[in-house]
Amino acid sequence: MTNYTHYTTVVVHLYYLLMTLGGANVWSNFSYGSRVDSPNGWILNPQGSFLILFENCKKSARNNINVYTHLLFTNHLGEPAGLKNTRLHDLDSAFETWNELIAGGWTEVTNQFQESA
Repeated sequence: MTNYTHYTTVVVHLYYLLMTLGGANVWSNFSYGSRVDSPNGWILNPQGSFLILFENCKKSARNNINVYTHLLFTNHLGEPAGLKNTRLHDLDSAFETWNELIAGGWTEVTNQFQESA
């Protein structure tokens, strides 16, 4: 093996190592998540009868992110009217749930609902 070939092999292995360890995380996509992204916000079902709020669990460790989902009934205006249930998901499960719901016709709601006092 020549020095040039050896040098090229080392560079390729270092590049591969950096890419697998997340040293160059330029290929991140929200659908698959990255170490800092998580599904967050409100989504509304196609019939307008349920909302789900995805929010980060503030007590989860940075290397073990958990996400709460709060399923709420809606009123005739599509606003939250009552809590049906709350679940705690690991990050992968939260992404899977978010993506399945969006693919099933749920839509992201951009306005923030005020919490009741």
